[in-house]
Amino acid sequence: MMIEVVASMARGPVFLAGELMECLITFTNPMSHLSTSASSEMLAWASAQIHCQFHASENRVALPAQGNKQDVQAESDTVLIPSRGERGQCVLDTPPKILFCDLRLDPGESKTYSYSEVVPIDGPPSFRGQAVKYVYKLTIGCQRVNSPIKLLRVPFRVLVLQGMPEPPFPQDEEVSPSNPFLEEEEASRRDARPLERALDMLMATTSRRCPHMFNITNMRGKVAKFCIFKTVYRLGEDIIGTFNFSEGDIPCLQYSVSLQSEEEIQEQYQRRPGQAVSVTGHGRHLESCLHTASSHFSLPIPLNVTPGFSTDIVTLRWRLHFEFVTAREPMEPPTVLQNQSEVTVWAGAEHVDVDTFSWNLPIKVLPTNPALASYVSQFTGTNSINI
Repeated sequence: MMIEVVASMARGPVFLAGELMECLITFTNPMSHLSTSASSEMLAWASAQIHCQFHASENRVALPAQGNKQDVQAESDTVLIPSRGERGQCVLDTPPKILFCDLRLDPGESKTYSYSEVVPIDGPPSFRGQAVKYVYKLTIGCQRVNSPIKLLRVPFRVLVLQGMPEPPFPQDEEVSPSNPFLEEEEASRRDARPLERALDMLMATTSRRCPHMFNITNMRGKVAKFCIFKTVYRLGEDIIGTFNFSEGDIPCLQYSVSLQSEEEIQEQYQRRPGQAVSVTGHGRHLESCLHTASSHFSLPIPLNVTPGFSTDIVTLRWRLHFEFVTAREPMEPPTVLQNQSEVTVWAGAEHVDVDTFSWNLPIKVLPTNPALASYVSQFTGTNSINI
């Protein structure tokens, strides 16, 4: 005797905060009506809600004491606690929505219910850092009569974009009379408006190009001129920059550019005073450039990383980290005579006295279209349970 419950997010497992999330939840009595032991199955009720779990490393984060307050109902397995058994603290949840009461399923029968909820706009993004984690899940609770509650969890990813319009929709958009024959189409279009406006704003912000020029120097003089075409990017974009070494006075032997994120715990929650920022690398370009007039690099921003954000506990920032290796003395380039017919072999110097220095350039990383991010998500948007 059992009922199979399957939850599926048809649009994919990635959403923007403020977007409408929809999930189809199917309840099936898998017994064949031809079976001699087949019988109808009953469920007392089922509900669904979104919640966000927060987990912090005890070695890096000092959270205030929670006290000994405890709801006596939480001791009971017949009370719906969506975060029951989860690690960390539940920092955000939506009100539960009842899917049904007293459901009867005959052998081989299935019934599907649609759950929809706006992903809270005031919550943190999904994030798995070195010190802090924020994890979102849709939890479906089901219960047979006189039996414990069973929980089905579907993890999903939330991207947060600052300035995304909040529902309900602005009044000035409802100026045209509605068509009673197109109610479903118009409702679907209204639901998509917040996402469309957010994506339009995102595209406008990240499409602006304004070249930024930097003179790269050390204590001995000018090394190169660096140009980057913008400093605000979407997930999945390529960061492109160019170097002009012909204007430099100091020979550059090698350079590297790394895409890095910085995870900083707010001062009042740091485990130790002056605690170091956690730095994570997400890609690196390394190139030898002696006697090179110009060079460029291209670093892709992975679709599965978290855009920059800040909460009362942690701040995530992005930067480009540059490292340069320069010669202390001038190095003359090899020369080739115009009338030389024999093959010439160029050999590098066996020993060069060098200096090294680094530089950090802050950049902004914003979300992208959630449908695009769904292609590389670790989540499937589907899960099932037998009760």
